[in-house]
Amino acid sequence: MSSRIDLISRSMTQFLGQDSPAAKQVPVIAEGENSFGSTLKRAINEVSDATDRSGELVKRFLGGDKNVELHQVMAASEESGIAVDLLIELRNKTVEAYRSVISMQS
Repeated sequence: MSSRIDLISRSMTQFLGQDSPAAKQVPVIAEGENSFGSTLKRAINEVSDATDRSGELVKRFLGGDKNVELHQVMAASEESGIAVDLLIELRNKTVEAYRSVISMQS
């Protein structure tokens, strides 16, 4: 699961990078804590943390830790899966919007 998050993170970083022609034409509206880029990075980090927590719970459960119950493992795994799916959809919608803007400029 972590490799999917890394792949999404890399593709979004490339998408938001300053190397694209659209990034050179569009002025930066907001920088800092409330910008789209920082919000996206924060979301990616939260998804990564959820995936790490889920993986840790699975390891502890499989290792026989008496303090971890099956319902905790299942809930954490489902939360992580939903977060990754949401991040993938966010990426897809962002790329779709980017392509729409680029096609309008042509």
